[in-house]
Amino acid sequence: AALEDSVAKLPIPKLMSYQRPDGETVQFVRPVHKLNALHGGDVAPVALLGLAAGRITLGHRFLSQGELAIKHADDYAVLLESQGKVIAAIDVRKEKIRAALLDKAGNDQVLMPESLLDEVTALVEWPVVYACHFEEEFLAVPQECLILTMQTNQKYFALTDGDGRLRSRFLIVSNLETNDPQHIVGGNERVVRPRLSDAKFFFEQDKKKTLAERLPGLANVVYHNKLGSQAQRGERIVKLAGKIASALGTDRALAERAALLAKADLLTDMVGEFPELQGIMGTYYARHDGEHEEVALAASEHYQPRFAGDALPTTAAGTAVALADKLETLVGIWGIGLQPTGDKDPFALRRHALGVLRMLIEKRLPLSIKSLLADTVQLFAGNAQFKDPSADLSTFLYDRLRGLLRERGYAVNEIEAVVAQQPDVLDNIAERLQAVKAFALLPDAASLAAANKRITNILKKNAEGVVASVQNGLLREAAEQALHQAMTTCQPDIDSAFAQGDFTATLTRLAQLRAEVDQFFDKVMVMDEDLQLRNNRIALLSNLHQMMNRVADISKLAA
Repeated sequence: AALEDSVAKLPIPKLMSYQRPDGETVQFVRPVHKLNALHGGDVAPVALLGLAAGRITLGHRFLSQGELAIKHADDYAVLLESQGKVIAAIDVRKEKIRAALLDKAGNDQVLMPESLLDEVTALVEWPVVYACHFEEEFLAVPQECLILTMQTNQKYFALTDGDGRLRSRFLIVSNLETNDPQHIVGGNERVVRPRLSDAKFFFEQDKKKTLAERLPGLANVVYHNKLGSQAQRGERIVKLAGKIASALGTDRALAERAALLAKADLLTDMVGEFPELQGIMGTYYARHDGEHEEVALAASEHYQPRFAGDALPTTAAGTAVALADKLETLVGIWGIGLQPTGDKDPFALRRHALGVLRMLIEKRLPLSIKSLLADTVQLFAGNAQFKDPSADLSTFLYDRLRGLLRERGYAVNEIEAVVAQQPDVLDNIAERLQAVKAFALLPDAASLAAANKRITNILKKNAEGVVASVQNGLLREAAEQALHQAMTTCQPDIDSAFAQGDFTATLTRLAQLRAEVDQFFDKVMVMDEDLQLRNNRIALLSNLHQMMNRVADISKLAA
């Protein structure tokens, strides 16, 4: 029963029904002919899938020496390999294929995606690698098309030279070993030729129509029934990309042109056949059409980053369109109530959010998150089914930011010190985090963090009592006078360091206030019965709080 339960739980998406010779109907991924179950040298008395366990098994269909008798459980893998021509262990088989591919590649580079390697490993029992060729004329087709058709349709491994250019030689993994491989090689070369011919045909046909000429067709492509067509979406992205380019001081017209053409390749035959090539083909076709190089590159770059660790756009236009594209998706999809829930995120909003954050941080873009969200929300004005998601989306972005920074090795309290303030611009967040890290190591840090936490609590409880400025005449106690004087003295230094972006110097100078802050809390009764004195002291603490938290909320460093 335990064995049957285990097999029943295997993740098999589609079961096959078949009949045993005795007429019993069995369901499994494929018909099972033998069942082996041994404990040492003894056959275990179990039955499964209409079969009783035994010690007889079969090897490779063509290369094996017939039925094989397993005398001992420990002999299983060795016997199958030596006499059955089957490498039973999938990891061993996979590494054998990897080594053979690298050996056969010689001085070339073999394109070996792990997913393809896994698939091929599962398709063969006795892997043998052979080298094949296709006609040089096909190299005129964008190599991404040829590589994809070879990998996806034929399970072949493409080769590139040292400069990354596709070679006309490719590698196959066969399940047959032969002294005369020409039959296998020739057969695979014949099979791949029509595939490459199709790719060449699509490419030549697509070039007969410019991307700009394809734009009207986007009106017939539904983006989402509540958000309109791809043409309407394109209009939104054009407007937003233009605003972003202007805010960054880059060429607005280029960004808008790039945004206009960014989705046009969705209507090409090549992308229709291989959706994975969206953007990549747009770049090739835009170049063929004579578009500006930044416009051409933006067609592919605006999808970046496509996954964790992927490169960011390199051009100004590509960056503007990439931001606009991701923000339009985030705001639009969230605005119609399709935000991520639990582990479900069908529109990849988490990935889009991380893409936006990475661009803002790593490319040091001085853009306001609030303004970006507001500008994007404005694009959906007039859509009755859309509700402004800015508040929730802002929280979502800062939560994603926390996760991103944790992955980069920052401590939780350091992250919270910076992110709790919800910084509107992220171009200097790395410097803020480094400053907080350096500050936390100072001997005065813990005391000041605790004091800041205490000040925060006082101000929360007495928000109504905070006055605009401190009145010197109401500073009665020596300790409050000393604190005010120390603050006045260090203010220019802090202002100067902060203005120069030297956040470490800002916090280091702030740490020099520790003695006066400690004395203040030891000697001064903040909540004095005299309302004027109380409010003046609260005003002093309010000023100190603002000074302390310009870089980060250091109260988050308190234990």
